[in-house]
Amino acid sequence: MDTENIEKMSGHWLLAKIGKRVLRPGGRALTYKMLDMLNINSDNDIVEFAPGLGFTADLALSKNPKSYIGIDVEQKVVDQLNKNFNNNTAHFLVGNASDSPLSEQSIDKVYGEAMLSMHANHRKSEIIQEASRILKPQGYYAIHELALIPDSMDENAKQQIQKELAVSIKVNARPLTISEWKTVLEKEGLKVVQVETSPMHLLTLRRIIEDEGFARFLKIAGNILTQPEIRSRVMHMRKIFKKYEDNLCAVAILTQKI
Repeated sequence: MDTENIEKMSGHWLLAKIGKRVLRPGGRALTYKMLDMLNINSDNDIVEFAPGLGFTADLALSKNPKSYIGIDVEQKVVDQLNKNFNNNTAHFLVGNASDSPLSEQSIDKVYGEAMLSMHANHRKSEIIQEASRILKPQGYYAIHELALIPDSMDENAKQQIQKELAVSIKVNARPLTISEWKTVLEKEGLKVVQVETSPMHLLTLRRIIEDEGFARFLKIAGNILTQPEIRSRVMHMRKIFKKYEDNLCAVAILTQKI
């Protein structure tokens, strides 16, 4: 194992490396709620930004949409997903969520999870603008992201949490408060329809078992225990999440293009 690569690897790919499949801040339960809010059906052309391991893609495809397109910036991710999903309805493309190859007003429903939080605010806006561009009038865009609480959080405290998160997960994490998430979506011509929240318990034992099942939990635990470099990083992430558990949550927001 290359220790240097482990030290530099982004948090979500590190967790994927040890066998974790559910990598969203609100876990499996909030992903289910987000998809319920979207109400995907057989008349819908849908798009997922940054499908990652394809966990949510599998759930979305179980709704039998008319078509599904997943867009990811990494060629190796796209290649693996196209290999895993041998389905005429599903197509995965290399592209940037802020500048996709899709036509204007061509998609009924768009969603993305745990991606906007990892970008600076101007990049968040660019991605949301792209979602709005490809959506048909009255189409829906849903997100599942990391959020800061309460809305009245002091700016210095917010910056300290963002800084420590970025150091721990090796990604320039910039989560927003729930009111800020609503504002950045509304600025791009989207109407907030529904908001759901859940605790940010990504690395608690209970959440891992709920999300992954007991057998996979044992596999993940074994990988952590037997690989010191990975164990050190996972424990540090868990420590930061625990330190700020009263100021972190997961949020799913459904919006409609107006």
